Amino acid sequence: MSPIQTQQFVPSKAFMTTGVGVHREKLTSFEMALRDAGIAAYNIVRVSSIFPPRCEIVEREAGVQMLKPGQILFAVLAEMATNEPGRRIASSIGLALPKDRDQHGYISEVHMHGRTKESSGEYAEDLAASMLATVLGEPFDPDAAWDVRKEQWMLGGKIVQTRNFTAAALGPDDGQWVTTVASTVFCG
Repeated sequence: MSPIQTQQFVPSKAFMTTGVGVHREKLTSFEMALRDAGIAAYNIVRVSSIFPPRCEIVEREAGVQMLKPGQILFAVLAEMATNEPGRRIASSIGLALPKDRDQHGYISEVHMHGRTKESSGEYAEDLAASMLATVLGEPFDPDAAWDVRKEQWMLGGKIVQTRNFTAAALGPDDGQWVTTVASTVFCG
């Protein structure tokens, strides 16, 4: 019996996207959110939180142009849904990239009830930066305010960029489902 050979797939390009969908059916609201995000025509395989070394971030439109309907897409996907009128929901992707692009970065996915788009995004960004900081040996104080930690990481010089991509919504008054999605999609 010969050993199984595997081909390594390390993405070289990625894009970030968000979407919101509303429908009386929960599954259809998820589909509508994927459509709004531009990724409904693909078979999504969820992956964990590593942003590959030297992976280029491209604009959503350029990334979608690289894809073919029905293609299997590897993606980090955050999603949240509610049909409770007035309920606040958010889906966020946080991204932290090291100064040394030969090292990997981190992606966090956050699914939240009751928080604003801004606070959910900051939380996701903070989470990704915290994960990267621990790998890089960068000191951080989990009890310090988000903006204080962010400034510390930037001054340390090892984390060059953090950002977030967030979709937020309120549950519709008529009881329909609303779904939010945020995703990092590996496209090349």
